[in-house]
Amino acid sequence: MHLEILTPEKKIFEGDVTVVTFPGSDGSFQVMNDHAPLVSLLKDGTVVYKSKEGTEEVKLPVVWWRC
Repeated sequence: MHLEILTPEKKIFEGDVTVVTFPGSDGSFQVMNDHAPLVSLLKDGTVVYKSKEGTEEVKLPVVWWRC
């Protein structure tokens, strides 16, 4: 599946992956191939995705700044 990770300032990642785990506001959730497109509120935590080849697991921190 194609994954794009965006912030208000820039695109952090764009590429093909097999599975992604997000720190959702109501708890972690996983998205696998052929899942319906979605937009979700995230909380502080880590986004973990596996590359399409299945050999690489990448962790990206999610931190929200509050004013």
